[in-house]
Amino acid sequence: MSAVPDIVTIGPHRLYLGDAYAIRPTLGWMDADVTDPPYEFRAEGGGEYRKARNGNMDQIVREQLHKGFDHRIINPLLCGAAVVFCHNDQLSKLLPYLDGLFERFALCMWRKRNPQPFANKHYRPDVEFYVHCWSRGYHPQGDIDQKDRVIEAYSVRREAKFGHPTVKPDSVMDKIITNIAGRTVCDPFMGTGSTGVAAIKAGLIFTGIEHNPDHFATAVARVTQVYEAALAKA
Repeated sequence: MSAVPDIVTIGPHRLYLGDAYAIRPTLGWMDADVTDPPYEFRAEGGGEYRKARNGNMDQIVREQLHKGFDHRIINPLLCGAAVVFCHNDQLSKLLPYLDGLFERFALCMWRKRNPQPFANKHYRPDVEFYVHCWSRGYHPQGDIDQKDRVIEAYSVRREAKFGHPTVKPDSVMDKIITNIAGRTVCDPFMGTGSTGVAAIKAGLIFTGIEHNPDHFATAVARVTQVYEAALAKA
């Protein structure tokens, strides 16, 4: 593909191609960091389970999306709240790190209506966890019926994955953004831009960071499309 610029500005929104650990501290305060960082889990083996995922797991390994992330990128000095997706195996490390950083946190989950029909010597992968933590003044927003801690949605399949192995459904991200306080949202591990799409649809200002040029280009296209659609409605 052709060279991709390091920074793309789309209206008030900014997308950065590069290392989140180097870039995020330079961006200053955001009302919320909302992100789906690399999970930490065992990616070897799998047998029939691996084959059934049609190369999904192999792509995860190629892109090093199973190696986890440095928790220090979640910094209460840089954001009023944070929403962080994580694998079941990460909870024992992530929750103690978050404890005391923010005023409060809630463990939430996305329950999949179409989970993979395999368990691979574990429980069926029918849920994915995310943690919403917040400082004073940045508590969860929305009406009472928007404050459920369990989201039910179908996993993304085929073309709707945008070439990314762990993309989250738009409906999941829309609900999460509904619960975010403030006007500015940053996603340090942007992937193909699902957080940005949800944020812009909600009228928020989005900043995203992604190190993979292919996924970055997809995010630019998706964010541009939703921003132009928002302008057309205005």
